Amino acid sequence: MKKTAIFPGSFDPFTNGHHDIVLRALNIFDKVIIAIGYNSSKKNRYFDIDMMVDKIKSVYENNRGVEVIVYNELTATFAKKHGADFLIRGLRNTTDFEYENTISHMNRNLNPSLETVFLITSPEFAAISSTIIREVHRYEADINKYLPYDV
Repeated sequence: MKKTAIFPGSFDPFTNGHHDIVLRALNIFDKVIIAIGYNSSKKNRYFDIDMMVDKIKSVYENNRGVEVIVYNELTATFAKKHGADFLIRGLRNTTDFEYENTISHMNRNLNPSLETVFLITSPEFAAISSTIIREVHRYEADINKYLPYDV
């Protein structure tokens, strides 16, 4: 039986830290679905979602174990529709854990077969966040070294 995991996020943008989590998750799961969600608390995306889908797909074009899908529903519902029993979440620090732990409980409540797997961010990527990358880009500095593709 194949083990499928969902890696949900807004990925605005998808960083080297996200890429590292996907590569490590592929050592555990047969299939990883990178699920780009519309986050209701983030009104406007900085990077166009279609461009981001294309960029992420290009990173994994030779890896049949990765799929990229945009969704606009509860993550627990999305996981059930795609036969995934696992969610992958990367943790940079204890603040991330507190936030993700609460979400994990709700997802499990909504979908009892859904287990969240936390992967600790590799040290070299711990300081990278999409928020910081957007700010650096906004002021026209080069962000390509923080991304697994060129912008």
